[in-house]
Amino acid sequence: MVWDRIMKLTPQGELTVFREHSNGANGLLVDPQGRLVACEGAESTRRGMTERFRPRVTRTDLRTGAVEILVDSGAAAPLVAPNDVTIDGKGRLYVTDLIGGAVYRIDGPGRVTRLLARPDVQRPNGIQISPDDRTLYLVEANGTAGGARLIRAYDLADDGTVSNMRVHYDFSPGRSADGMSIDADGNLIASAGMNQLRGSAETLDNHTGIYVISPRGKLLKFIPIPEDYITNNAFGGPDMRTLYVTAGKTLYTLRMDVPGLPR
Repeated sequence: MVWDRIMKLTPQGELTVFREHSNGANGLLVDPQGRLVACEGAESTRRGMTERFRPRVTRTDLRTGAVEILVDSGAAAPLVAPNDVTIDGKGRLYVTDLIGGAVYRIDGPGRVTRLLARPDVQRPNGIQISPDDRTLYLVEANGTAGGARLIRAYDLADDGTVSNMRVHYDFSPGRSADGMSIDADGNLIASAGMNQLRGSAETLDNHTGIYVISPRGKLLKFIPIPEDYITNNAFGGPDMRTLYVTAGKTLYTLRMDVPGLPR
């Protein structure tokens, strides 16, 4: 995000630039058809100047390079900074807008529904769906005093609507999760915590690392990551047991006991 580009890493370890001038792309997802979905448009001040981009969600055909705009900012979806994305078994996309304080469902190009908005959510970040498509998980990453720093869980209906919010896991008073993935057993794999203060109301109670959280909301395992700030993770590899973790200037890989889902 600092250099406004999307990188590509091969299984052989070769790192290249997939796309320059990525329009501030943040969360990514490769759908079952092999297309790259990107959350774009977050304003950036990371290099000493403010850069403004076009808030939207796009889909790129990885074979042809053709880019399709799924949702642009407008009346139906007043996007500010699309942040993260996941997909359900029917191919519907679920997108968070952290700064805009909203969660959207995308059923196809131009077909968007706002599922959640302020004050019901504060700063929605990472998002995932359970393997059976019955539960939607949502990270709240509000670092201000009294802000929600937790994972919410909702019942997810067949029509893609959500209800019955409950707190699945609370990171307060430490730093909440950023991105997360999910494994075949339904455990959430959350990138959370920090090892140094950053001027927010967050404390150092949660160390930087991977938090493996069960479907019942219990912490099963903590894997420390030796660098701030951890941001996201995703499963990959031939057996889907390799976890790729982004943190600071470094990309880490971990071998996991349970394979992940491609979400």
